[in-house]
Amino acid sequence: MSIDLKIIIMIIIGYLLGSIPSGVWIGKYFFNKDIRNYGSGNMGTTNTFRVLGKKAGITVLLLDMLKGSLTALLPFFFGVHVNALLIGLSAILGHAFPIFAGFKGGKAVATSVGVLLVYNPLFFVIAWVFFLTTLYLTSMVSVASMVGFTLLSIVSFFFQDRLLTTVAVVLTIFVFIRHWSNIERIKNGTENMVPFGLGYKKRHN
Repeated sequence: MSIDLKIIIMIIIGYLLGSIPSGVWIGKYFFNKDIRNYGSGNMGTTNTFRVLGKKAGITVLLLDMLKGSLTALLPFFFGVHVNALLIGLSAILGHAFPIFAGFKGGKAVATSVGVLLVYNPLFFVIAWVFFLTTLYLTSMVSVASMVGFTLLSIVSFFFQDRLLTTVAVVLTIFVFIRHWSNIERIKNGTENMVPFGLGYKKRHN
């Protein structure tokens, strides 16, 4: 099998893995709910937490990350010397536009982080530090996602990896676009909050 054919197969597999709508399937099979009909209507981790609870939310988070990590590992499995980050993008694309869910997917934050875990573990840790710190300060997942990706784009310059920086900037723009409705709610002071952190305490004092 030629290298070009292997790359095409990896991209297809990655897209299909990314297209698995974890939150939708878990909601339907274990809770008899389509989470797209509840909460924000999103099929991702945050809405799963909100609609189905902590256990389901954590499960979806891990599964969505796993989709990205497995896809980034495909070059290793196929024995092809191709950049794992480039192949990982197919899973991110699949999560955002899943063939198994009418091409209406999530915001691809967890899947992107899953790709980072394989491509650059240190960058993965930095991503979580940025996300969790911002989440604690604001109590808003949307803000933590947008601020986290923005900071990652800045930090990526210090890694002297042009591909990483390019992908980080593109994903940051994509995350902001996906969170456009959240930005409006943030401006209006009506954005949903997680029940912990300084932002939550301030709103409920």
